[in-house]
Amino acid sequence: VEKFKRLKNEGNDFVKMGEYEEAINKYSECMKLNTEECTVYTNRALCYLKLYKYEEAKQDCDHVLQIEDSNIKAFYRRALAYKGLQVRKKNMAGI
Repeated sequence: VEKFKRLKNEGNDFVKMGEYEEAINKYSECMKLNTEECTVYTNRALCYLKLYKYEEAKQDCDHVLQIEDSNIKAFYRRALAYKGLQVRKKNMAGI
């Protein structure tokens, strides 16, 4: 539990500094310790969105919504991921 909290806090600190790749690594380590903790998935989804990795963000949100079907952050971030995927699809069609 202590290691989980420490990793999560380190991930949160990286987010505040805009170091999204490092934050993703910390949140991913958290997930190895506890797959049911939704906040690390929604936090990692935020990082993926910042890095334009929409499919990964959507997957993390989908996972959260299987555990907590009314998680507002997961719904919101999944919507942003879908929006990003739609924009990417339109841009690819224009090439």
